[in-house]
Amino acid sequence: MNKRYRLKKSQDFAAIIKKRHSVVNKDFVLYYDKQELTNARVGISVSKKLGKAVVRNKIKRQVRMIVSQTIDLEESYDFVVIVRQHFTRQTYLENEQSFAKLYKQFLKKRG
Repeated sequence: MNKRYRLKKSQDFAAIIKKRHSVVNKDFVLYYDKQELTNARVGISVSKKLGKAVVRNKIKRQVRMIVSQTIDLEESYDFVVIVRQHFTRQTYLENEQSFAKLYKQFLKKRG
């Protein structure tokens, strides 16, 4: 995923989460907010409870791949993806399918 599609500042994360627009399943929480830019931006959050730095970085790489294959990055939305504990108990393919279902929920919810 190209760096122009990433959220980096904690202020941006906090602002999106504060709006409380979200969809949830057992593996992910997806917060979203409409914005004015021409492309989507995505931030990924992985708790220290999921493992040490090496494990968390691996999870972030996997989630970046899943997000780039699932989300239409030409939409004008900001997303924050929070990875839950159940993510580590499944295969990559199961996690990918789980995120795809979550994204479909988002599409239905936004209208």
